[in-house]
Formats: sequence, C-alpha cells, structure tokens
Amino acid sequence: MTRTRYLTFTALLLGSLIALRPASAQISGDVVRIGVINDMSGLYSDLGGEGSVEAARLAVEDFGPTVLGKKIEIVAADHQNKPDIAAITVRRWIDEEGVDAIADGGNSATALAIQGITSQKKRIFLISGPGSSDLTGEQCSPYGFHFTYSTYAEASAVTKALLKQKKDTWFFLTADYAFGHALERDASNFITKAGGKVLGAVRHPLGASDLSSFLLQAQNSKAQVIALANAGGDTVNSLKQAAEFGIGKSADQRIAALLMLITDVHSLGLQAAQGIIYATSFSWTQNEGTRAFGKRFMARRRGQAPTMIQAGVYSGVMHYLEAVKAAGTDDADAVAAAMRKNPVSDFMTQNARIRSDGQVLRNMYLVQVKSPDESKEPWDYEKVIATIPPEEAWRPLSEGGCDLAKGAVDK
Repeated sequence: MTRTRYLTFTALLLGSLIALRPASAQISGDVVRIGVINDMSGLYSDLGGEGSVEAARLAVEDFGPTVLGKKIEIVAADHQNKPDIAAITVRRWIDEEGVDAIADGGNSATALAIQGITSQKKRIFLISGPGSSDLTGEQCSPYGFHFTYSTYAEASAVTKALLKQKKDTWFFLTADYAFGHALERDASNFITKAGGKVLGAVRHPLGASDLSSFLLQAQNSKAQVIALANAGGDTVNSLKQAAEFGIGKSADQRIAALLMLITDVHSLGLQAAQGIIYATSFSWTQNEGTRAFGKRFMARRRGQAPTMIQAGVYSGVMHYLEAVKAAGTDDADAVAAAMRKNPVSDFMTQNARIRSDGQVLRNMYLVQVKSPDESKEPWDYEKVIATIPPEEAWRPLSEGGCDLAKGAVDK
C-alpha cells in the first residue's frame, strides 16, 4: 500500500469511527442541566414555585438518573416575577453554568424575556406557568414549547360556557401586565365574535392588596359577568373581596375566573369556592395515572396537590429528556426536531402532537368546584364537566402570527 493510499484509508477509518461514536459523546459539558425558574416566594409561588422544582425532579427520577450515559441535573432560581432578574439569571445559566434547557418560566412577562434569550442562545424553553398566547404567536421561537395552557384556551372554555347561558355583557378586572392583557384580549375576541358586548375594563397592579375600588367599578358597569383576567393571589383576593361587598351574588351579575387553579380553590375553601367553573389541562383525581402522580407529589409537598402548571413541568421535562435520547445529542436544533416529531405521552395526555409554533395539542377540561358534601378526601375539589378536544381548545395555527407557521399544513 502506498503512503497516499494508506493516509486516505486511515482518514476514512477515523471518519467512520467518529461517526460511530456513542451518542453520549454528544452531550455538552458531559451533563444535561435543566434550570427551573419561576416565582418561589411571592404571588404565584403556590401555582409553580418549589412544587415545579419537585415535579422536575420526579420526571428525572422516572426517566432515570442519566441520559445517553450522562448525568441529569436540576438547578432552580426565583425570579421574583421580575423580567430583568429572569433575564440575568437565564443568561448566567447559559453562558456560565452550561444549562441546556429552561423549565416553567413563571409569569408571561418573565417568559417573554426568557423566550428572547433562549431563542438567541439556542436553548430549549419548556413553558408551563406562563399563559400568554403570544408565546406561540408573534413571539414564538423554534426552541419554545408551550406545554400546559394558554390565555386563548382558558378564555375560550370559560367564555363559551357562560355565553351559552346567555351571559352576554362583560366587564374585565385585569392584572396590568402581559398575561392579564393577553387574557382580556383573547376573551374579548370570543365575546364579540359571539355577539356579546364588552362594557369596559379596569386594570390593577400585580399583587395589589386592595382591589375594592376596581371591583366597585366593575359592579357599577351592570355587566352580567365580571371577568377576572388575573391569577394566583390576585384571583383569590378578588374573589374574597368581592364576597365582602356581595358582588357576584345576584342572578343579574356573576364573577368568572378566567384562570383558576386547585391551589386557589384551597385558599378560598370549598364553602366559598363551590360551583365556580374554570378550565384546566390537568386534574389530579381524573384517572389512575393522574391520581398516582398526585399522591407521589403530595408525599413530597406536605400534602399539597399538584397544579396543572406543576404537572406540565413534569410533562415538559420528561418529553425533553426523551427527545435528547432520541436525537442522540443535547444540541437544541436536533432536540427541538425530535420533540416535534414524537408525540407527548404521559399521565396528562396520550399522543399529543406538538405544532410548528411550539403548542402542545392536549385536551383541556372544564371543571366545576365541588361542594363540601361532594368532596371525599383532602384536595378532592374538582369534577370534570366537559372535555374540550385540541381542535377546539387551541388557537388555529393560521391565526397566531408565528413565523414558524408560514407554509405549515398543520392546524
């Protein structure tokens, strides 16, 4: 063999060996690191908070301690509902600490900041707590995946249910930031398209302790429905203070919570919350799979049941790890492609497709809060009264304004 032929043969052999290297060699930094960031000490800490971190840990335990032979790590941070803190933390995680994926996100304002960074830095964003439909609309990202709910899905379910009851005039009490604005906008669109009227809106600061003046303005509008376009502690405070003024007690005017979670029901108590209708993508007593997850979570969280946001974190982290395994790498482009190619299947949803805009197409459920007599065990608060299939729950792809949807054929 001549020297030239020998060198050529050696180069080809080395190239073949490199191509056949174990997939574990494609993990950056020899570890898959997932950062869970949300509000862990304030208004929304019950909805996600430390519970989201625990949900991520449960997903890692169920997947296995390693992926492609490399360790999986969970890190966590409290962004205090401040977009600047969220942005600084996520940049540090990516640039200095080798974080490969971000989970939860907290509120919509912080999520929009995170989405911009993860898009620029090419990191996967597993969105669960934030609800703004803009995250799969004009602010969509090839690396952003909306796992749990959206303002569109929540507004659609609740407004349609009340419009069927001939509740045609509405007034909004709205949290004055990205999530509240998106929820009011999406709900208003459903109301006006159905022939209803929005009589007005008033916006309150995030975390306002005294909502009485806002509630009285809403009451004086004479609207049939006072719609709460807020969440967490703001929703609980709105309902408690409305009860003190007797607002929403008459047949002529009622209060609708456009987003409510099981922890909000717990804060109010069944006696006060019974009969409230809201939408969710997860109810822990729904079936054997959800109940098994709920019991495990409650054992870790001092008896507190999981919210849909915390369940969504589990779902997102599990699907991400499965995509890393399927792709044979933690490269964000390859993982994102694997996430869209393979359906999401877990205790929340079976065979849920992910659209080109990053929306996970799972069922939504309309639930009603049980009466104290109907509740048979701790945290047994919800009963499913309707299942909303994906084609009805989620905004059509063509209406979102996401650049990734251009030329796509999925709905």
